Amino acid sequence: MPTENNWPVPAGACDTHFHIYDSRVPMMPGGNQPSQPCELADYLKVRQRLGLTRAVVVQSSAYGTDNTVSLHAMAALAKIGESRGVATCDAKTPDAEIKRLDALGMRGFRYFRMSGAGADWDSVPVMARRAADVDWHVQLQFDGGELAARLPLIDKLPCDVVIDHIGRLHPPFNANDPNWLALLKLVESGRCWVKLSAPYHGSASGAPHYDDMIPFAQALLKAAPERMVWATNWPHPMVKRNFPDEMDLLNVLRAWVPDEAAWTRVLVTNPAALYRF
Repeated sequence: MPTENNWPVPAGACDTHFHIYDSRVPMMPGGNQPSQPCELADYLKVRQRLGLTRAVVVQSSAYGTDNTVSLHAMAALAKIGESRGVATCDAKTPDAEIKRLDALGMRGFRYFRMSGAGADWDSVPVMARRAADVDWHVQLQFDGGELAARLPLIDKLPCDVVIDHIGRLHPPFNANDPNWLALLKLVESGRCWVKLSAPYHGSASGAPHYDDMIPFAQALLKAAPERMVWATNWPHPMVKRNFPDEMDLLNVLRAWVPDEAAWTRVLVTNPAALYRF
């Protein structure tokens, strides 16, 4: 039986990371493809159940640099609330196309670097300069075990940076771990945001509470409460069975953020600033 929440979300609550797929549009061979129903109509049920009214569609790696499916979803969501997006582009993407994407609500470039997927790291500084030109950010997802090694590159980027899914860090929490210290340095720079999402990716203790991720989340919330956001990560494309329940994930956030003002900040105020709602 799906769980429900005891804490209604505030007006303007935002899901800052989910993917939409369209069965009519072929996916790239080898792309990260979901294993459960994943079209817009399916997401709308999740959105209604959670009481969310703002949405950030993140381009799926399964579609490469063709952002059409994401743009169509953004347009549909804009009719019932407010929507923004994060695009995948590369050095070949013309400036005119980036300006068009900006006008349609895109707010960042996505880099998905799990298991060597996606664009290479050498292109990140180039695209970050292009992001800075249109007041976008660079969104990064990669294994948390690489944070210390990637810190020199990320720390020099000329735009804001968004780190996905609690940095994809590996429990147990160690305050002296170089990768944790690298993430903390980025957060304390004032230009790095973190998504308090998908705790299942790092957790060994598992659902429904993901207890071993609590120290990471609490430390990040203490370090920069004004730059923490939340997401469902629906339809959890890297999960192939035993899918997480999105209400459980929202309840996990509430346990991490029991204060009412902080709850509103993470769900409403912070994403409004980051995505310019």
